[in-house]
Amino acid sequence: MRTTHRTARRAAATAVLATLLATSPVTAADLPTVTATSETAALYDDAAGGNSDADDPAIWRDPAHPGRSLVVATAKEGGLRVYDLDARLVQSLKAPKLPAEDDAPGRFNNVDLVSGLRTSTGRADVAVVSDRGNDRLRIYRIAPSRPGGPLTDITDPAAAPVFSTDQAEINEQRTAYGLATWKDTTTGRSYALVSQRERTRLALLELVPAAAGTVGYRKVRTLDLPSSFRLPNGTSWTPCLEPGELPQVEGMVVDPATGTLYAGQEDVGIWRLRADLTGRPVLVDRVKEYGVPGTYDEESEECAPGADPGYGGTRLSADVEGLTLYQERDGDGYLLASGQGDNTFALYDREVSEGNEYEGGFRIAAASPDLDSVEECDGAAVLNAPLGDRYPRGLLVVQDGQETPEVPDGEGGTRTATGFKFIDLGAVVDATDM
Repeated sequence: MRTTHRTARRAAATAVLATLLATSPVTAADLPTVTATSETAALYDDAAGGNSDADDPAIWRDPAHPGRSLVVATAKEGGLRVYDLDARLVQSLKAPKLPAEDDAPGRFNNVDLVSGLRTSTGRADVAVVSDRGNDRLRIYRIAPSRPGGPLTDITDPAAAPVFSTDQAEINEQRTAYGLATWKDTTTGRSYALVSQRERTRLALLELVPAAAGTVGYRKVRTLDLPSSFRLPNGTSWTPCLEPGELPQVEGMVVDPATGTLYAGQEDVGIWRLRADLTGRPVLVDRVKEYGVPGTYDEESEECAPGADPGYGGTRLSADVEGLTLYQERDGDGYLLASGQGDNTFALYDREVSEGNEYEGGFRIAAASPDLDSVEECDGAAVLNAPLGDRYPRGLLVVQDGQETPEVPDGEGGTRTATGFKFIDLGAVVDATDM
């Protein structure tokens, strides 16, 4: 951890800790815990719940009334949800209907924000969403005082699929998946970086004004991350997946100060590369399971792992998810990543010159029987800015992949329930010495 604005004693203690963590695997028991302050109502991934499945949040700060800021979150086939800072539902928007009876339905996967996006009717703050079902981006104008809800769909009706050439390819669902937005400070242009489901491809899309205040996009370039890796013993390793699948990326975030993209390849690790998708990607950290051979079993639809050759990382347990950026005013800060395999969150130095060193992590434990812990986190968003009396030191919002208490499904099982947890960012800073 950097010594700027920190005491020498804390720096020395941190250096000792970093040495220990670098030489031994980090387990959940090693990490400090924080608790959520509130949570959204559970979403249920069944017909009764509208096939709603919480996935990815983004935090929009109301500059005029920070205490009235909003959280925009995806619910897959359930569309979009908008919450206030008390985690209460403000607006619900449905995903687009399927084009024909046998086609894939709309399915909102990831969301990010762009402030001051240029449109034909003026500047606007927008939420950009990856519609995995239709292989498109959806763009929503954010206007908090708008009657009927703060979000309005302003997607150009002529917007084309991101990766597919026709509806048949869309139905195969190798479509737009992970997403991060980026504004190039040198040109003022705004972009979305999108990953392809079950592939290693990333696409850079420029967001462009269209008629009547709508927004479309054009593809600038693509880049394919590796799918196979050379191990120190000279062998080649590919993560064990279903036949035909490649190790995909979902969690992504761009550091706006440097134009650096961080991309989480779920079964591999975290990549660092230029947000314009030029140059050579660098693997910042590997998951613990990196290099472990596996055999896919058709009957169980699971991978049976072989012996661990010891080439994996020590901090992240696959899948890598939920990348987000904690920004400090002086340029310092941290990259935060979710390790689904052991329900932990890892922190990395934001400074590329420091090699994005690992700086520790934390867990989100249960606050009470009614406010449970966080498991299998898919998406996360952090905002280091005052948000009224509720969150004067900022906010962290994370997806919870196992919402409790469990609810019976009427058939002897339980309904699949997910949601979003709201955590006081000040509590995370205090617990981790960020």
